[in-house]
Amino acid sequence: MQHPRRFLPSISALRALEALDRLGSASAAAEELCLTQGAVSRQLQALEAQLGVSLVRRDRKKLHLSPEAQTYAREIRDALDKITQSTLRVQTAPLTGTLNLAILPAFGMRWLMPRLPEFARRHPDITINMTTRLQEFSFGSEPIDAAIHFGNAIWPGTESLLLKSEQLLPVCSPELVANGRFIPPQQILEMPLLHIQTRPTAWLDWFELQGVTASPEDLGGTMYDQFSTITQAAQHGLGVALMPDYLVEQDIATGRLTALQPQATEASGAYYLVWPKSKARDPALTKFRHWLEGQAQPEDPLPR
Repeated sequence: MQHPRRFLPSISALRALEALDRLGSASAAAEELCLTQGAVSRQLQALEAQLGVSLVRRDRKKLHLSPEAQTYAREIRDALDKITQSTLRVQTAPLTGTLNLAILPAFGMRWLMPRLPEFARRHPDITINMTTRLQEFSFGSEPIDAAIHFGNAIWPGTESLLLKSEQLLPVCSPELVANGRFIPPQQILEMPLLHIQTRPTAWLDWFELQGVTASPEDLGGTMYDQFSTITQAAQHGLGVALMPDYLVEQDIATGRLTALQPQATEASGAYYLVWPKSKARDPALTKFRHWLEGQAQPEDPLPR
């Protein structure tokens, strides 16, 4: 795709525009960019001349962006961020291959991390950079090659590999139950429930599997964004959490938590490795995917 020169202003001019919008004054923008205020003003004048649009209002030596220029600056900021990330990736990536992987914090720590040393031994030429993502995102707008995702395999424009299913167990502080006894699901429904943001229907699905009729209005309680925080809330007696069994096994064994049911229930979702179709032949991703196929054995328990 060709990009006409008139639509490609200089990076220096765009940086001046973005800095003025973000910092609010030409002096602050000049200081950040290591320029004089006059140089910042000239950069903006050159940008206006190239675009044929008035971007800056000048009032008693102060520069203010028009509403249209502010919108343009926000869009430019995203583009500059992408250029920066891409440049950093090129500078830091080894010649032999790199993989930018989005992970879920708890699953990444408990399932992926213990296995990665084996991958590193087999493929010392590949560097895996990891970042945390709790929600779905667009591969097209982020510099991520693949992601570990919980839910189903439906993600437009992608391919996927099933890694593991998950077993859920209701747990709470021993202080909330007498003698550590199991609690019928109907009685659990009457207790304060703790929810995880990434799985808003988890409790509703669980009660349905237990044969208990419940509506969203019946499931009040507090919301948490990560398993680490919801575990702490359960340990301190704030309510009952519906947790993956591998995340609370140690807490149950040490008495920090107690299980309210004798057996865990399989969750409706599962963990997948997901990648965009456009990356399917990437050498680093291909090696990582083929290695994970040997790790993704649903009949094996998750490592404790």
